[in-house]
Amino acid sequence: MSEKIPQHESTIEIIANLAKRRGFIYPGSELYGGLAGTYDYGPLGFLLKKNIEEAWRASFARKHDNVWEIDPAIMMHPDVWIASGHVGSFSDPLIEHKPSNQRFRVDHLLEEIDVMADEKMAVDEIQKLFDEHFEKLSLPSNKRDEYTDVRQFNMLVESNMGDLAGTAEHPVYLRPETAQGEYVNYKNVLDSMPVKVPFGIFHVGKAFRNEIKPRQFVFRTREFTQMEFQYFTKPDNAEHVYEDWKKKRFAYYTDVLGIPKEKLRMKQHENLVFYAKDAWDIEYKFDFGWKEIEGLHWRGDYDLSQHQKHSGVKLEYIEQTKEGNERYLPHVIECSSGLDRNVFMVLHHAYTVDQVNDEDRVYLNLPYHLAPIKVCVSPLLKNKPELAEKAREVYTALRKDISQVMWDDNGNIGKRYRRADEIGTPHCVVIDFDTLEDDTVTVRDRNTTEQKRVKIDELLTFIKK
Repeated sequence: MSEKIPQHESTIEIIANLAKRRGFIYPGSELYGGLAGTYDYGPLGFLLKKNIEEAWRASFARKHDNVWEIDPAIMMHPDVWIASGHVGSFSDPLIEHKPSNQRFRVDHLLEEIDVMADEKMAVDEIQKLFDEHFEKLSLPSNKRDEYTDVRQFNMLVESNMGDLAGTAEHPVYLRPETAQGEYVNYKNVLDSMPVKVPFGIFHVGKAFRNEIKPRQFVFRTREFTQMEFQYFTKPDNAEHVYEDWKKKRFAYYTDVLGIPKEKLRMKQHENLVFYAKDAWDIEYKFDFGWKEIEGLHWRGDYDLSQHQKHSGVKLEYIEQTKEGNERYLPHVIECSSGLDRNVFMVLHHAYTVDQVNDEDRVYLNLPYHLAPIKVCVSPLLKNKPELAEKAREVYTALRKDISQVMWDDNGNIGKRYRRADEIGTPHCVVIDFDTLEDDTVTVRDRNTTEQKRVKIDELLTFIKK
């Protein structure tokens, strides 16, 4: 009988420890004491991340013939971020503990005691909530005069690119999101590719934010990977298109990533930014609460209108109709998801504890297409050359069709099974002495631990089923 993560233990700590021990995710720059808010993906984490990325990419690129993927530059002209509003208003509410110089996001502090404090609120509104609930907040001391008043902290990460003298009026920033690369290339794609409105542009890439206090493992970091999709559509059809994408994106998490419906919910934004027509989040229920996994936004024509205004370049779409040419700025439907958050969600959901032979066993119940290693091949005994040679033949043959196959002959077979379980490997293939007689191998199932004898020439078909 399997169960999820024990409730008395820290979910984040359990996942982080497993991730480091088994080569998924390491603390960034750990050799030098670490760098807060950064993480390095190890061999298995890299594969898991790529598998999730490919699943997300395929949900757009392979299912729709009017979408295109691009790869815009990380560093962009400073005016891009002025036009987008990031230079003027990309801020989080901050207070500082003066004796220790520790900084805290006020909306996060209030969230911990179930008080809603949206980052889009005015500073004086958040200040009022902070003062009202101060005694309940998790802070280093309970002396109010030790803390500054709430102020806005801009999260853009600056660079000195091209400004060797340090005299530029506006610095070049490391992008805080990938969406602007899609907006500024909207016209390029429209002019260079055989597309018409409606069409979409998507991108997977790095983004950077000077987070006040990174937390919750890879859920909130200073360097992260975003997966963003922008769909450009005619204004009078935007509401219908938006509802359609909301349904598609929710179904993606259940049908493709295998997350149960009861662990997901759609939550509408209570406080919309002034230009937004509507905004919803897809949230996943972690053990530490409901958290956003993907944002679904009907952004109107704000983004294109801002870039048209600041660049001086016309971005209107000209549609030929029976009545003549119709000009309009398309509305944007955005689907924005954090890849690192998806990795955390998948690990969290997959982490399972059951009992085998009266002992606790940990395994990652990963879908086959997401598992970083699909098959682990082993000789029963590593010191028997005939078994090792035959196992290598099987290993080499499988790798021709399955790229993510691992060789493991370290330790006894029981320990190999436990290692394979902890990294979510669906199948372990063991070559034993019977193999030398009848060309069959033992295939062990990760979830059930059941073992079957399978002919080598039927092995690939058996695994892919």
